Amino acid sequence: MSRFFSRNFAGLTPYTPGEQPQDKKYVKLNTNESPFPPSARAQAMAAKAAAGLQLYPDPTCRVLRERLGALYGLTADEVIVTNGSDEVLSFAFMAFCDNGVIFPDITYGFYRVFAELYRIPFEEIPLKEDFTIDIEDYKGRKETVFIANPNAPTGIPLTVAEIEAIVRSNPHRMVVVDEAYVDFGGESCAPLIAKYDNLLVTGTFSKSRSMAGARLGFGLACPALIQDLETLRYSTNPYNINRLTMAAGLGQLVDEEETRRNCRAIIQNRQYTITVLSEMGFDVLPSAANFVFAKHPAIGGKDLYLQLKEKGILVRHFDKERLKEYNRITVGSREQMDALLTTIKEILEE
Repeated sequence: MSRFFSRNFAGLTPYTPGEQPQDKKYVKLNTNESPFPPSARAQAMAAKAAAGLQLYPDPTCRVLRERLGALYGLTADEVIVTNGSDEVLSFAFMAFCDNGVIFPDITYGFYRVFAELYRIPFEEIPLKEDFTIDIEDYKGRKETVFIANPNAPTGIPLTVAEIEAIVRSNPHRMVVVDEAYVDFGGESCAPLIAKYDNLLVTGTFSKSRSMAGARLGFGLACPALIQDLETLRYSTNPYNINRLTMAAGLGQLVDEEETRRNCRAIIQNRQYTITVLSEMGFDVLPSAANFVFAKHPAIGGKDLYLQLKEKGILVRHFDKERLKEYNRITVGSREQMDALLTTIKEILEE
């Protein structure tokens, strides 16, 4: 680092995104992207919007917020649109964590980064031995609660009833539920927003809606909480959603049935992958996400990851002690999964 870098951030460990290597063509199953392109309507609307790139986008994102609200049974005033869901999570850490924050020790890595970035005291609560969350650990707390549901990188979900029990037990503290993967078999907590003023639900277009490259996320909450978040958005980057992304997002929402169809295909491919991996001797955690988390007794997690990479297939490996024998595998198309499974079989035979 330079001699000018603020000492406030000198000890910060940044988030490590998944690999995006350019050295050769890979079967890319490491960053939980969709194998399907955005809908034709989304692409066409983005192309049309390109003609107006000399103009600023609508800072209110009104039409997109109205469409998102309608999808979740909410009003536009209960929706904020952000540059990926990471931005709304960042705003939530800034806005609602004066009393500290808690989250699982195995979860989305950005929570710890945000806590350290904003100098917020935090506690990481260990998952149980089976990698599930014990909701009792999150009841009646003095800190703000962050929970990814389904969790990452495990893919294991909580039910809406379990989330509600946490929200209800913390009436004077915020609960933030990160639903990046909810469309692949989880249950959204958005209906709880009508009952609780201490709940923020976040989502993304990166996974089920095939727009990881566009960077579009959102938050759902009561109007007062949304106003808090909008205060931060307007204080940092009021034009946070560009014209192309806004148009593509609206087009994708219009084609919601295509999104549902893609999700069903990924769920089918997930079950197929779990079945074949289990037949090969893998221990695979139950998943409600667009990825599976698996380990094999005959080969270490890092070794398998490296051998797959050498053969042109990328999966995600984590060095954390409890995770190092596992790999997180994105569920892609059937062709991609067959390529993965065939290569794993060859590696195990070798």
